[in-house]
Amino acid sequence: MRRLGVVGIVIEDRERQAPKVNEILSACSDIIVGRMGLPYKERGVSVIALIVDGTNDRIGALTGKLGMIEGVKVRYALSKEK
Repeated sequence: MRRLGVVGIVIEDRERQAPKVNEILSACSDIIVGRMGLPYKERGVSVIALIVDGTNDRIGALTGKLGMIEGVKVRYALSKEK
């Protein structure tokens, strides 16, 4: 069953970690409906918001891979299953 959700990503070391994050996002592009990214230079971080539409397994794989990257924080909220 597919679920709709939002994924928030904070990258604390943009120079070093952004390429890894983008590689994972590209590999999971089939479940990403929308993406907005903002560099927050004053705080030295980048913030990415994703709208996703996929199965629990696919969304979990995406967030799990991102969460394993040092300096990357990930949180998500999903719609209820029907």
